[in-house]
Amino acid sequence: MTGSNKTIGRRGLLKGGVALGAAGLAAPTFFDSRAYAASDGGYLNAPTGKTVTLGFNVPQTGPYADEGADELRAYKLAVEHLNGGGDGGMMNTFSSKALKGNGILGKKVEYVTGDTQTKSDAARASAKSMIEKDGAVMITGGSSSGVAIAVQGLCQEAGVIFMAGLTHSNDTTGKDKKANGFRHFFNGYMSGAALAPVLEKMYGKDRKAYHLTADYTWGWTQQESIQQATEGKGWETVNNVLTPLATTDFSSYVAPVVNSGADVLVLNHYGGNMVNSLTSAVQFGLRDKEVNGKNFEIVVPLYSRLMARGAGENVKGIFGSTNWHWSLEDEGSKAFVKSFGEKYGFPPSQAAHTVYCQTLLYADACERAGTFNPCGVGEALEGFFFFGLGNGPTIYRAEDHQCFKDVLVVKGKENPSSEFDLLEVVQVTPMSQVWYEPDHAMFAGGDLGKCNPGA
Repeated sequence: MTGSNKTIGRRGLLKGGVALGAAGLAAPTFFDSRAYAASDGGYLNAPTGKTVTLGFNVPQTGPYADEGADELRAYKLAVEHLNGGGDGGMMNTFSSKALKGNGILGKKVEYVTGDTQTKSDAARASAKSMIEKDGAVMITGGSSSGVAIAVQGLCQEAGVIFMAGLTHSNDTTGKDKKANGFRHFFNGYMSGAALAPVLEKMYGKDRKAYHLTADYTWGWTQQESIQQATEGKGWETVNNVLTPLATTDFSSYVAPVVNSGADVLVLNHYGGNMVNSLTSAVQFGLRDKEVNGKNFEIVVPLYSRLMARGAGENVKGIFGSTNWHWSLEDEGSKAFVKSFGEKYGFPPSQAAHTVYCQTLLYADACERAGTFNPCGVGEALEGFFFFGLGNGPTIYRAEDHQCFKDVLVVKGKENPSSEFDLLEVVQVTPMSQVWYEPDHAMFAGGDLGKCNPGA
């Protein structure tokens, strides 16, 4: 068995081949790919022919539709690479060498798609149809944590693997974690841990923050994370106002900020919501104001290139965090940007990156486990240490199925060279700085439970 199949015991971080954790040194363990191949019990939607079907469930309409469109592009690229087409992308840089470009376990990869509409009920209905009518053995996608949590619960009940797409709420791998669900994307706590030290350095300790927050699971945990992290640096939280996800005109929410005494506005919004709320803030002249003897600042904790493009000039100089950025110079990122750019004519977003990685990670786990059985796939993913997919060394932690890797702090470029060159990476925050233990208060409650094979 190669080093690429090495996994880490619980509470361990692998550095330089040594597992380091809160409990001290822990010996690496190895996943035996023969375990499930030798005694593969019944499971839902077991492929019987020459193909295997994956379900891509993305927001094709609604406030996160731009992210959904880019996710779908990345999914199609991943399928092409898995089936031996194109240049192979990150399959060439991935530390695991189990994927051969002949599909998954010798079966050609096919896919079906659904529209989540950025609504939990619609997303569940779409996923249910793909599982029951199309025989999907794995569901992946989404650009909303509310959707991700709803679909993750459905997949747990049905008995298929859910490889989460763009979901940033702490709850996805916190109180709502499930044995059949896995998240590659980072979360709100990680954004706060990476961003707060940079904000302190740039804006000082004595700041008063006003939060506008999307009123659903992502917004709640994002705001809690940023508030705790910034208050730990000496900031004061003046107010936190919840805004409905369907809001398009944020003027009534921004107006009270002007006379609130706050000198920082934190926009816990994503996608089209962030574009619209930032536009309102700029129209109210907040970026030109001076409050408490300080220049008024705006912070967008969760950024994306697609959001920056939508907001245009308004993002210049504004700090935030991202899971990944196309300008990274590691071999995996360069390979993915090349493949995606040659196919679509522009660089991929972080949404595209995380779902492409999730597709490869699922396929690789199937190969290493020797089965599509979700319990075998899950065991292959738990504690899996890998690199070559961007963001440096990464571990899929067994206790909560959360990936840990480096996190990027970015800001809007003052002088972008193109419509895609809108964000600059100002800090690559190491995994160790965003690490937390599974029993951290923000992730308390819930039970991972046991894998459900669905049969």
